[in-house]
Amino acid sequence: MQSFLWVFIFLIIFSFSNLSLQAAVAPACSSLDRAALLGFKARILKDTTGILSSWTTRDCCDGNWVGIQCNPGTGRVTQMQLQGPSDKDSGLYMKGTLSPTLGNLQFLEVMIITGMKRISGNIPESFANLNRLTQLVLEDNEIHGTIPASLGHLALLKAISLNGNHLTGQIPGSFGNIRNLVQLTLARNTLSGPVPSTFRNLHYLQYLDLSYNSLSGSIPELVGQFKNLTFLDLSNNQFTGKIPSSLGSLNNLLDLSLSHNQLSGIIPVQIGDIKSLTSLSLSVNQLTGQIPESISQLQSLWYLNLSRNALLNPLPSAFAKGIPSLLSIDLSYNKLSLGKVPEWITGRELSDVHLAGCNLVGTLPSFKNPNSLTSIDLSDNHFNNGISNFFAKMSSLQHAKISNNQLQSDLSMITLPRGLSSLDLHSNLFSGYLSKILNNSTSRFLQSVDLSNNQISGSIPELLEGSNLILLNISRNKITGNITNSVSNLIKLQRLDISRNQVTGTIPTSLGLLLKLQWLDLSMNRLIGRIPESLLNIERLMHANFKANRLCGLIPQGRPFNIFPAVAYGHNLCLCGKPLPPCKGKKNK
Repeated sequence: MQSFLWVFIFLIIFSFSNLSLQAAVAPACSSLDRAALLGFKARILKDTTGILSSWTTRDCCDGNWVGIQCNPGTGRVTQMQLQGPSDKDSGLYMKGTLSPTLGNLQFLEVMIITGMKRISGNIPESFANLNRLTQLVLEDNEIHGTIPASLGHLALLKAISLNGNHLTGQIPGSFGNIRNLVQLTLARNTLSGPVPSTFRNLHYLQYLDLSYNSLSGSIPELVGQFKNLTFLDLSNNQFTGKIPSSLGSLNNLLDLSLSHNQLSGIIPVQIGDIKSLTSLSLSVNQLTGQIPESISQLQSLWYLNLSRNALLNPLPSAFAKGIPSLLSIDLSYNKLSLGKVPEWITGRELSDVHLAGCNLVGTLPSFKNPNSLTSIDLSDNHFNNGISNFFAKMSSLQHAKISNNQLQSDLSMITLPRGLSSLDLHSNLFSGYLSKILNNSTSRFLQSVDLSNNQISGSIPELLEGSNLILLNISRNKITGNITNSVSNLIKLQRLDISRNQVTGTIPTSLGLLLKLQWLDLSMNRLIGRIPESLLNIERLMHANFKANRLCGLIPQGRPFNIFPAVAYGHNLCLCGKPLPPCKGKKNK
């Protein structure tokens, strides 16, 4: 028994020693790869992410170099993944340029450098040497210049993403040589020119995003050859011409956005052949004619946005029984004269209903499933009744816009949902006091309030701590009294407009505590006294207007107040100092 125990112990010792021997002979990082990575580090002048501070040991494959992975058998670097925080306002970034030495990583398969914000310069031509590369992701940096055509020689690439940079020039036609490409995203740059005709070779493409550029020309019929495509976004460009009917052959397409272009003609009926489609946005174009009935055949469509075109009556009758999955609809600002909201809209369980500028009249509609609504826009119509109980059962409502109608009511008669974050009732005939809107039950959730151009009276109420207001516009009313010192509680406020009222008293010094304020308009009131020096603390202020009050004394002499135009201070009692003439005498001193 004892001899058996010794044999057992020997086997354990032998196993551990064998593992240690294997670990000892595992190849260290290639000196060529280490030099290439250190070349990148040398070009980064500042790194607040702390990632590169881990790149100090002799072996870049020892697991201590953050973002670096190696092949354990060869010691060659195969992956470089440097990802910054998704929060754009964070102070974490890398400042510098991309080093050409990265092109020496001969065995690199994945290069991801995203969210570093301040990495600038060009994409090095040496990247064309990365013959094993399958993913090239350089998102959300400050890379500029043109996209190297030589990247089209990287035959193994499956994903290219250069989103969110400052790239210019045209999309290289050589990209059509990358026949295995599955994903191509070049959004949020300044690329120009047409979609290359060589793209017809990209038979495996599943995801194409070219949005937010300056691309022009027509959308080529060749897009209909991308049989595997599931996502297509060409929005926010300068495309002209007609929507290609070949889109109807994309049987796997889920999301299609062609919005914010200059497309004309009718919506092709072939759109209804894309049975898999879940989201369709053709907004902000120059489309004419009627909405095709074929859209009613889209069984999976939940989002439909056809707003801001020149589409005509009537709406397809087939919509009453079609589009069973619909949750969000936007038909705003076309040439529709609906009269009333169709029953196939009010009777459904929808989350978003946007029918602004559709020539709707009379009483506000009654929805059969009001609890499902999260966003509603009925502005720029001719409603004159039904506001009092309109929001009563909309328990999930977050955004409400019913501006520019003829609605008449005291604000005290309106019951707002507790979770409402955005309320726009401007340009109606509302009366009553602001305290009915800005109070304990609403201040916790409301972020945007626009009650301008109504007949609201009374004074500005006490504004409570913990408010999340970002925008407050109460201009063009009949508001009196002083600006309360409690305005300093609106610490998240970015835009404040109290202009064209009958507000009196002085501008409170506490206004200078609103450090996020970017827009301030106090013009055309009855304010007296001086403009407080405390407002110099608001460094983000881009617009301010104090004209047509009874203000006097020296304008705060510091940016941005002394560089605002003189008209921003005109028609007051005795304001002086740059940009107005200098102050004179003891009184103005």
